[in-house]
Amino acid sequence: MSPIVSSTIFLLLGTALAVPFTPNTFQARSLNPTCAPGGNFNLANWKLQLPTGTPGKMDSVSGSKLKGCSGWKDSDHFFTSKTDGSLVMQVPGSKESSGCVTSPNSKHCRTELRESNPNSWSPKSAVNRLKVKLSVPKADDSKYGTVIGQIHVDDSVSTKPVCELFINKSGQITMGVEQIPNTSSLKMTKIQSVAPNATFTYEIRYEQSKLKVAINGGDFKTLSTGSLKAPLSYFKVGNYNQGDSPSKVQFYSIDVQHS
Repeated sequence: MSPIVSSTIFLLLGTALAVPFTPNTFQARSLNPTCAPGGNFNLANWKLQLPTGTPGKMDSVSGSKLKGCSGWKDSDHFFTSKTDGSLVMQVPGSKESSGCVTSPNSKHCRTELRESNPNSWSPKSAVNRLKVKLSVPKADDSKYGTVIGQIHVDDSVSTKPVCELFINKSGQITMGVEQIPNTSSLKMTKIQSVAPNATFTYEIRYEQSKLKVAINGGDFKTLSTGSLKAPLSYFKVGNYNQGDSPSKVQFYSIDVQHS
């Protein structure tokens, strides 16, 4: 009898690829410093949220406007590094310190990508993974620092995140998990430290109703989600400033997998 080869349909930044399933699949790519971010990253299935706009209504940019080498960019918040082609996301600080604009459900400003296709997915599925290669030249001045990735409960269900991954100025990476419906505060767990401004990877998985995170391809740490019953969710990745000082994050690869 011939062996059975299992395969999974991956959504690599929203592009369906039928490939054999291999744990920790990670796509390396060259980056063009002369292109807008959409020329180096497949942003067609993301929506960009910005720290600009009017009070209570921050600006956003659709994936259709982001895609391509001539796609949307902004020299203050969302642009390509002329040095190495990385995607740079900047936030000027807080609403109080810089006058930036927040979403209606947050007091913090952000330059952040939100999955839009799929708009949400089930954490009970076999594969839901976000893997990112990045550096953080400037984390904000808050205790836990800038949020560089998160899982959010579907907007039709809740305004709360499932989890947020923070990094502070000293390089300490912490995962905050919302223990809803038990409490409205995050349960903070130290994950790992990296050298300030180091390039590193993180991977967040929320699959088969289990939440896990790993740094630099290391062992995964499983975190409790309390009484949360795996509601529909979506990934976010970017620079979600938690303090008063400016923050800067540079991305070299952003990969999403869903089955």
